Amino acid sequence: MSASTVSRGGMFDTVAQLEAAVGTILGTSEWLAIDQQRIDLFAEATGDRQWIHVDPERAQGGPYGTTIAHGFLILSLVVPLASGFVQLTTASMKINYGIDRVRFPAPVAAGSRVRATAKLLAVESMSAGLRTKQEVTIELDGSERPACVAETLTVLVLSPHVKQV
Repeated sequence: MSASTVSRGGMFDTVAQLEAAVGTILGTSEWLAIDQQRIDLFAEATGDRQWIHVDPERAQGGPYGTTIAHGFLILSLVVPLASGFVQLTTASMKINYGIDRVRFPAPVAAGSRVRATAKLLAVESMSAGLRTKQEVTIELDGSERPACVAETLTVLVLSPHVKQV
């Protein structure tokens, strides 16, 4: 079954429209370069300074011939790359609720490019509003395997003064 792309880039005016979009691809981001500076800044922020990430000279003799990005760096890019794909005009706030599953099928070498594609998997009612589940795939330019696949959860807090249809 092929997924269709949602018009308006994942902008929904009603809960019914959002629910009808389950199973569809919500959008694909622009490509983002993963350079050594980004990798080094992530290493500094997290304290993960393993040589495979931060020592280009040593990494030349390693399994990938160059430094690679941290898996959690690639996972952290889900927010800037895919967070705009689910927008409900009647929601007052969007909250990161967590991640159900994450995999890192391919390493991301320094100098590579990645982009995100998101598919809406589910919409569930909850006391605060709605919880959505998206499958976010971080594609790796030139690779058949993705860099990351994550099932992300987002809570859309519904505005109490807006009738939800």
